[in-house]
Amino acid sequence: MTPNAAALETAGPVVERMEETDLIRAVQHGDRDAFELLVRKHDQSVLRLAMNLLRSPEDARDAYQEAFLRVYKNIHLFRFDCSFHTWLYRIATNICLDHLRKRKIRREEPAVVDTLDGQINRLDLAEEERPSADPERSFRNRQLKAKIAEALRQLTPRERVVFELRHNRGMRLRAIGATLGTSEEAAKNCLFRATQKMRGVLGDYV
Repeated sequence: MTPNAAALETAGPVVERMEETDLIRAVQHGDRDAFELLVRKHDQSVLRLAMNLLRSPEDARDAYQEAFLRVYKNIHLFRFDCSFHTWLYRIATNICLDHLRKRKIRREEPAVVDTLDGQINRLDLAEEERPSADPERSFRNRQLKAKIAEALRQLTPRERVVFELRHNRGMRLRAIGATLGTSEEAAKNCLFRATQKMRGVLGDYV
């Protein structure tokens, strides 16, 4: 076995045992193995965040890939003045915000579409998780999904992000503020506006 081959064989276990701070410093010095491990430590949480915010597997994957590409290009700027998780979430959230703003500009596809057989609600075409479920309950669930989708469309991109981070990710307002680069009070006010809008649309459903 050549010295280079032996070094490659032992590099993996060494990298696996590194603390996150050491991993980040290694990546800042160009260590790609360390970057791959850093990605593996955070990839699922970033993908879940993107899915919760964008509600589209395709858009979520795009945002996920763009987030880690941006991390790789800018990790030399990370100064350890906050947690890496917060820094990564800030990048991923800003990318998702950009996606939401673009979606607002081009308008989201309507739930109801015209076909040769008349109007069809695309939400009604979604396969039921349990075909044997009570029809009345299934119908009400579909109505609720449609109402929630409508309510989310009424929010600004930032309101939607704050609402999703609080209710789907369970993040505290202080952490949300840090992720968005704003204050806890600003995040709280944004959440209040989002909640009021959601209640206004959902009406009897809440």
